[in-house]
Amino acid sequence: MSISKELVAEVVKEHQVNDKDTGSTEVQIALLTKKIEVLTAHLKVNKKDFSARRGLLQLVGSRRKFMRYLNRKDNISFVALSKKLNLKK
Repeated sequence: MSISKELVAEVVKEHQVNDKDTGSTEVQIALLTKKIEVLTAHLKVNKKDFSARRGLLQLVGSRRKFMRYLNRKDNISFVALSKKLNLKK
């Protein structure tokens, strides 16, 4: 399950720090969150798609690592991003 280029551009534009920012931690977390939402919706319909479930777990683990890194480096932006994306912790 992938997300469209238009959706990626929209998420990047919403979370970027400056005009040329496409790979900052905040943008990567936002993109992973969008992919997780898409996969979760897919798995609600296709309950036996175990390869997609494994991919979802990998994305969640990757996002968790980015969140831990952002919390260590810049706690203020971590809290702001968590509230913006409605993430726990």
